[in-house]
Order: sequence, then structure tokens, then C-alpha cells
Amino acid sequence: MAAINLTFTTLSHLHLRHHHQHLLLPNPPLIPHHPPPSLQHHKQLRLSSSSSSVSLPVNRCSRIRVSAAAVASSEFGDDVAEILGGVTVYAAGTGKAVKFRNLWDQKQGIAVVVLLRHFGCICCWELASVLKESIPKFDSAGMKLIAVGVGTPDKARMLAELLPFPLECLYADPERKAYDVLGLYYGIGRTFFNPASLKVFSRKDSLKKAAKNYTIDATPADRSGVLQQGGMFVFRGKELLYARKDEGTGDHAPLEDIFDVCCKVPVT
Repeated sequence: MAAINLTFTTLSHLHLRHHHQHLLLPNPPLIPHHPPPSLQHHKQLRLSSSSSSVSLPVNRCSRIRVSAAAVASSEFGDDVAEILGGVTVYAAGTGKAVKFRNLWDQKQGIAVVVLLRHFGCICCWELASVLKESIPKFDSAGMKLIAVGVGTPDKARMLAELLPFPLECLYADPERKAYDVLGLYYGIGRTFFNPASLKVFSRKDSLKKAAKNYTIDATPADRSGVLQQGGMFVFRGKELLYARKDEGTGDHAPLEDIFDVCCKVPVT
């Protein structure tokens, strides 16, 4: 495959060009125009898209300000961590199945759960690159980074090896079960035409850096996965502290928000 041209003028076409190569195969797989039926069972878990800042209470301590796209944990059922905890994902390094509940201390551990779109998304390579560079800060704040992407473990390993990204932080969710539970956006409009995606133009240097070893071969074999959007969540034990879903491709949560949340969580 020819090297990817990531100049500013062609950046807007990169995502469409690569994914339409897969969506327009001679016998293309069926790509649903609506979220999977399993989403209908988790309506109580859906996030709002409020345009104003909200405050989240953390136990009885000071309140946390979060950005416009984040929403209060009250938008979720109290059992959101329990439901997510039952979802099975696969370790990128070994391919072994693991339950979400076993990925962090369910009593007091602080986990930053990042749901990437899919392993062949260039914007997700950029986000993974930024997350990797922030790991020392995560560690010093006592936060465990858990990154999940749509695809199989072998696709996850492509990203981990070529970017690179630490395998011990990376998991695969080929059936998008965690995405369904959290009610993340899905569809052609969100993936290709959402105005929120325009912010990628302010990150062209970061995208170029992430694309140095990029390969579209990391795209999931099930092409319907390319229509999935991601999100970012922070848990303390089973308590949801922060929740944000991406409005469109490349619309990632500001890491400043994540560190702001975690730095205000009281230490027991």
C-alpha cells in the first residue's frame, strides 16, 4: 500500500478514502444504518449531549467541573459498572478473554477507560499516541489506563507494535459489547459527516506523527465496526466519575478534563 499522504489539504479525505475502499467491496457485508438491537436494552445508560458544563459530586467531597460534552453520572443507572463489568474483552498481547470487572480494583481503584473507534482508524492512532505519552502522568496520579478498540486481538497488536502502544493497556472488543452497554454513537452520519470531526484540523501535526507507521490493515474484518464511535470514562471502583462519548470521528475527550477529575478525587 502506498504511503499515506497526511498533508493538511488531504487530511479531510484520508478517513473517507480508506474506509470507502472497504465499504464498497464487490460483495460488501451488510452495514446496519441503526445501532445494534442490543442498544435498545440499555437506554438508561445513554449519555446526553448537553452543551453546558455540569458538576459531578464525588462522595461528599468537592464537586468536579467537566466539559460541555461530558454528562453527569446520574444519566446512567447505579449498576453501570456492574453491567460493564460483565462484558468480555480480549487482551491484545495474549488474546485471552477477560471480564471488565477484572481490569481494575473494583473497590477503590481509579481507571480511565478509553473506547477507541477501531484499530484501523487514524484518529484512534493519534489518540493512542497521546495516551501513551501521558502514561507517566496517569501513573503518578494513581490512574490505570485501559484502552479498548473494535476489532480482534491481532488487529490490536498491529496498532501496539507499529505505533507503538503498551500491550498491557490494550484490549479488543470485536462484538462492540462495551460500546453497546455504554450507548456510544454509531452510524454513517456520525462517522463521516458530523461537524465535531472538524476539530481534527487543529491537530494535523499530531496526526502526521501518529501516521508514521500507520496501516489500514488494522481495520476490523467486520466492516460494520468502522461506523462505531468511541468515548472516555473514569471510574473509582464501581463509581462513575466522568463520562463522555465522542460526537464524531476524532472528537476525543480533552485529557485535561480527565486529569482534573482524577486529581480532585479524595485519596482514602
